[in-house]
Amino acid sequence: MPFLMACGLIAVLATLQWADRSYPVDLSKLDNRSFVVVDRNGELLRAFATKDGRWRLPIDRNSVDPRFIKMLIAYEDKRFYSHFGVDVFAMSRAALQMAWHGKIVSGGSTISMQVARLLEGPTKRSFLVKLRQMARAVQIERRMSKAEILDAYLLLAPYGGNLEGVRAASLAYFGKEPKVLNTAQAALLVALPQSPETRRPDRYFKRALKARNRVILRSVDDGVIESSDGTRAIKTALTKRRRALPAMAAHLSHQAKAAFAKESRVQLPIDKAIQLNLENLVREKVRLMGKKDSIAVLVVDHQTGEVIAHVASPDFFNQSKLGEVDMISALRSPGSTLKPFIYGLAFEAGVVHPQSLIEDVRQSFSGYRPRNFDLGYQGTVTVEKALQQSLNIPAISLLSAVGPDKLLARFRRAHVQVKLPAHKSVGLAIGLGGLGISLRNLVQLYSMIPRGGKAIDLRDGVIPVPDTFEIQRSLSPVASWYVQDVLSGVSAPQGAAGSRNIGYKTGTSYGYRDAWSVGFDGKYVIGVWVGRPDGVPVAGITGRSVAAPILFEAFGRISEQPHQLPKPAKGAMRLHTAKLPKILQRFVPRGDLVQHNANLGKKPTIAYPPNGAKVDLGLLLGQADNGGSNDNDDEAMPLFLKVEGGLAPFKWLANGKPFGTKTVRRKIHWMPDSVGFSDITVLDSVGRVAHVRVFVE
Repeated sequence: MPFLMACGLIAVLATLQWADRSYPVDLSKLDNRSFVVVDRNGELLRAFATKDGRWRLPIDRNSVDPRFIKMLIAYEDKRFYSHFGVDVFAMSRAALQMAWHGKIVSGGSTISMQVARLLEGPTKRSFLVKLRQMARAVQIERRMSKAEILDAYLLLAPYGGNLEGVRAASLAYFGKEPKVLNTAQAALLVALPQSPETRRPDRYFKRALKARNRVILRSVDDGVIESSDGTRAIKTALTKRRRALPAMAAHLSHQAKAAFAKESRVQLPIDKAIQLNLENLVREKVRLMGKKDSIAVLVVDHQTGEVIAHVASPDFFNQSKLGEVDMISALRSPGSTLKPFIYGLAFEAGVVHPQSLIEDVRQSFSGYRPRNFDLGYQGTVTVEKALQQSLNIPAISLLSAVGPDKLLARFRRAHVQVKLPAHKSVGLAIGLGGLGISLRNLVQLYSMIPRGGKAIDLRDGVIPVPDTFEIQRSLSPVASWYVQDVLSGVSAPQGAAGSRNIGYKTGTSYGYRDAWSVGFDGKYVIGVWVGRPDGVPVAGITGRSVAAPILFEAFGRISEQPHQLPKPAKGAMRLHTAKLPKILQRFVPRGDLVQHNANLGKKPTIAYPPNGAKVDLGLLLGQADNGGSNDNDDEAMPLFLKVEGGLAPFKWLANGKPFGTKTVRRKIHWMPDSVGFSDITVLDSVGRVAHVRVFVE
């Protein structure tokens, strides 16, 4: 008999082993999770439903309040850590109670059996189904540790509607992660999976409250929580609504999902707290505007290039405002926001200094006749004032001097591409917004100003950026600092929240379609766009009146104090106009100087007289006449001198002694005082030297 029993037991075990191998439990559902996007600190920015429409967010026991775990095990499966998947004592108790009362009084399902049911999907309740769940629970116990089984329950437990898992439920019902649950909240999340559809607090409030309180009282009886804690928890108000799951940085998150479709989690450099602050700011401001108006804000750490906040519209899901359109990437006319880079090139080329004088008067540039925004003219102003007041005529005068092609070339150096009008040559109109550029690229351009002329590729976690690629310098450090210094002197716009030490520029596109403001301090660059995504004009909007106040408030919401702007670059000069070199005191469009500025890369050379030349100036005749009776000094002629190359103004020396004054002219005359060899030297404005030795007679 014992032998037969042993053989039978062996046969049963062999059958179970065969069944376990032949019909393994399907664990694939554990990998079917919601795609989540998290910020730089791992906090949730946005979650996406699974393909079957479920909110099933990644979670594990270490990310849940310990009280919840204790209450769950005490209420659902007291012997969870000791049984093999089936709790024989609980099953026996449930069977006896059902036989005595004629109905189910208590369940006998373990957490492992519930995981088995959740993995296989909904089925009708029956004795055979229960046996199947028991078998699957044993299989699960053989393949997974207790910790992994608990994680699976936390991921799959139903909480009503399309909510699955404790994390989705905590976010939907309480608006927070399950790591920081209070006792009342933990109790509700323990109670809901037993009957998720009939205990939903947003639909069946009284049932949910009763079930929650039952868990609290049981937890007190089992010694899981203190009596005083239970009393407070029962008095705690119960939520009556279901919240939407987080959808911050919606556009960038959507792009991340498309770019990393095979992943389940993507981390972005976004700072959740700053992102939330600015999304709230944008929503507050857009409520005061037209029904179809929109706002976009981009914040970048210009020290690292990381995108800290990305608000591409007030509401991604608002179709009336075309909220799904990403206005950070959209190409729009930048208005006057490119002017600082025109001035930067002019500073770099030595054409002007911030305190140089420039004319703001009616002018024509080969038929192109720009006008100022207010249709008036200021007359003679400093270059600094011209940029701060965003005067159009001075900007176009300087762009004409440095060349629009050069401006675009510097943009390309900064890895910024713009869209030019089709079938048109590059003209001066690009200086006033006659091209297309995105807010993203505009912010990337402005990053070069506090960085000494060297832009940085923006890193948003989606668009790939080479780690080792070095961006070429687009402006010299001195020129960049001049631009920074001028823009930091622009007065705060009316209605701005406080006065901050930032540099900023505004712009308004033709026809009031786009209002811009871009600013920077010692750490951040912030760009603001206001307008309509469909390009329809918005009456009266300007960068100064609409976008700039938002810019200032955005700076205030990301940090209490502005970060100190960089110190003056080596070689930068703060001089009054009268103290500047003569050539820099006033900008005058001059053909000769503009023509010769094309030769800035060439060293100066004395074109005439050639080195070693013998030049007859009539000096010998003058000496002979002086010895006789007639005075014929007028017969002697000056020596004609000509320089090519180099950068004006020029300083001339004869035999080591300067003569005349610095001049922008390339042709001058010098009168020798004696016959013989003379050494002629010329120095250009950057100290380069040319020299010849000639014999004059």
